[in-house]
Amino acid sequence: MLVPVGESVRELARLADTAGLEVVGEAVQTVRRINAALFIGHGKVEEVRGRAEDARADVVIFDEPLSPAQQRNLERELNRKVIDRSALILDIFAQRARSLEGKMQVELAQLQYLLPRLTRQWTHLSRLGGGVGTRGPGETQLEVDRRRVRTRIGQLHRRLRDVERTRGLHRHERATVPFPTVALVGYTNSGKSTLMNRLTQAGVLVEDRLFATLDPTVRRLRLPEGLTVLLADTVGFIHKLPHQLVEAFKSTLEEVRAADLLLHVVDVSQSTWPEQVQVVDSVLEEIGAGDRSTIHVFNKADVLADGAPPPPTTADAVTISARTGKGMGPLLVAIETRLTAGLERVRCALPSGRGDLLAWLRRVGRVIEEYYHDGAVTVTALVPPKVAGQLRKRLPETAARPC
Repeated sequence: MLVPVGESVRELARLADTAGLEVVGEAVQTVRRINAALFIGHGKVEEVRGRAEDARADVVIFDEPLSPAQQRNLERELNRKVIDRSALILDIFAQRARSLEGKMQVELAQLQYLLPRLTRQWTHLSRLGGGVGTRGPGETQLEVDRRRVRTRIGQLHRRLRDVERTRGLHRHERATVPFPTVALVGYTNSGKSTLMNRLTQAGVLVEDRLFATLDPTVRRLRLPEGLTVLLADTVGFIHKLPHQLVEAFKSTLEEVRAADLLLHVVDVSQSTWPEQVQVVDSVLEEIGAGDRSTIHVFNKADVLADGAPPPPTTADAVTISARTGKGMGPLLVAIETRLTAGLERVRCALPSGRGDLLAWLRRVGRVIEEYYHDGAVTVTALVPPKVAGQLRKRLPETAARPC
């Protein structure tokens, strides 16, 4: 996918701001062939060195991935710290991670990024001692070697597998009271957390910054016709998201793969929102969620930028403003319509005194008819297939049956 160079550089500047850096200049070069030693040409290196010296810049950030050798050579030529977009994003994740799982995932991604950069000539950490690009792993042990890094990577893999097993048990427990799961996905800063708060009053941190939310949040949401669903907020995606992060966060992203419905939140106030949609779709494919049922939620329609393409009007899309609340009604109806489209119509007789079963049916499906006789009640309802299966097991003498 193609993202305009200017927009990519502006996004890099926003990433730098999110990491706590002040941007004092930028430079762009179009090259026919990448310089194997320096990535850019020698003349451009001299220009960047001069501009960095004049601005007293401490760090030079490249928008494209640098090889370990290119990074070392550039630091020697520029006489200052050099990092690429991947290192910058990893640093932001290190600042933002709050849960133990999130911190382990970020540390794993950082170590996997760091490992090929450890050589006998590696002086990045020891010479510069902290700051952007060096948070987390390596900060307190400046002479870290490959063996110790590999050992730590192995430890993190094992601990995260334990976390993944625990998360799987939680998903299994939720399946025993099988509310449909709806996952919010989208480009970073598209408004997912604002929408989560608007729909559920979840109290999720909302900031106008990239990657404000890393740890997933799950809340209950009751739809207009009474169906209860679980709504999950997830980490945002971004152009050139480091592969190490996608791999490290796979256990968290399992919530996306396991969801019954995805709400793909799109910030249509950005002129490049079509490219951002492609980025998110690409990551969803990478994590195995490309085939999930999806509703596109075109957010921030109240602040459309000049030149931004208007959001399309299609059957699988809703235009909203999570900030003002506009469009929430149609969105909830669209969610309920999509989820009930796959429901199974069942009729079952509930024993006398089992009002709890009737209440449970109302939570997990849509009760469309109740007939009371001799102290019992016969219920006709629309329920997910897994609920229909549970009814057949729980009420074998009056098994639920499709109608």
